[in-house]
Amino acid sequence: MTLKSRITEDMKSAMRAKETARLSAIRMLLAAIKQREVDERRELSDADVVAVVDKMIKQRRDSVAQFEAGHRADLAAAERAEIEVLSAYMPQAMSEAEIDAAIRDAIAATGVAGPAGMGKVMAQLKPQLAGRADFSAVSAKVKAKLAGQQ
Repeated sequence: MTLKSRITEDMKSAMRAKETARLSAIRMLLAAIKQREVDERRELSDADVVAVVDKMIKQRRDSVAQFEAGHRADLAAAERAEIEVLSAYMPQAMSEAEIDAAIRDAIAATGVAGPAGMGKVMAQLKPQLAGRADFSAVSAKVKAKLAGQQ
């Protein structure tokens, strides 16, 4: 079963169970997937769907920060609930040790010896870590490793 069909089935079960908040979040996700399919004129793969989910989660996290800054706890709570629903469709997160191993492998595979080659290393890591790690943290780790290699 593809991820998109799983999301569709979850939408149907949320309808049957009358879970309005969950149903709303899933419908929003399916709308974003459909929009991207229309824009790109192709069926999205599971990896593409994960990218859409990841983007939506990042947007919700930004919204939570904004709502908390504006003292709107009610809206922040709604966004957190959506994050929880969307997180169910993300692959299992990698551990710190797995991320470090992937970074070491990518540095070895690219043969990069300094901070100037960070783009090559990140390009190597992106498909491997998509949806399974926070890229801002990965980027900081790669930068630190490359700076330490000099």
